[in-house]
Amino acid sequence: MVSVLMPSYNHAPFVEEAVRSAMGQKGVDFELLVIDDGSTDESPKILKNLSEELGFYFLSRENRGLIPTLNELAGMAKGKYICTLASDDIMPLGRLEIQVRYMEEHPEVPACFGQIKKISPNGKLEEKLDHRFLRGVPSVSFEELFLTKKEVHGCTELIRKTAFDCVGGYNQKFKIEDYPMWLALSNKFGNLSVLPDVFCYYRILPNDKNMHRNLTFTFTQALDVVKEYEGNKFYKKAVDNWNACWFSFLAYSNKKEAFLKLPKLCSFSWRFIYRLPKIFIPKFFLKY
Repeated sequence: MVSVLMPSYNHAPFVEEAVRSAMGQKGVDFELLVIDDGSTDESPKILKNLSEELGFYFLSRENRGLIPTLNELAGMAKGKYICTLASDDIMPLGRLEIQVRYMEEHPEVPACFGQIKKISPNGKLEEKLDHRFLRGVPSVSFEELFLTKKEVHGCTELIRKTAFDCVGGYNQKFKIEDYPMWLALSNKFGNLSVLPDVFCYYRILPNDKNMHRNLTFTFTQALDVVKEYEGNKFYKKAVDNWNACWFSFLAYSNKKEAFLKLPKLCSFSWRFIYRLPKIFIPKFFLKY
């Protein structure tokens, strides 16, 4: 029924826990497919031993990147549904059973999502759910995703394989896999369902010097994705909303850069005007 796709890359301290959480699922037939994408740590050795013990598919090869690896895994998938599991995350017991039951009862739905709980590197689990994804219950439309009104978390997805194939798999024009896929699915098939259940323990690793660069890259990628829908009546508003989100992030993390990017990111939209005062407020008083 389900193909669980795991691209692995340099997560040696966490990959065994991720694998065992997938292989421990009950109540539904599934397969686990793992490709190690050129890890330089002990991940390939750990995964090889686990595959011999637990009997899942495993391939170790040179690095090709996340999107090609995901599409390679999807090409092997035999399940009616597919989902991804990052090699440092954990799949709560019962997740697949709950999602498959929902999708079988709602054959018109292309994909369903759920909630996350954050987990620290040492395994400490946060009890509080993220309100950003709770806002999506019970469903999220293309317009809401496009205009950044609602979000879904990619580590909680279960996608109907026929719908996935129909939109051409993960778009290799981009280096982010989830946002282009959610827009493509909701644009073609309608609303994406969001359940209140927790479907992933999402690993939060310590911030490093690349965090700012990575988030800036994410915003530029998101704007490139939005440009694919330039003919949509909400296109200009979507660009303004994404620019407002980018400015908001910079006003929190790097006020000098926020000032420098003002000419590029500013607009007369309420989203931007509401966030403009953040640039003058000390970081200590702001919520990330």
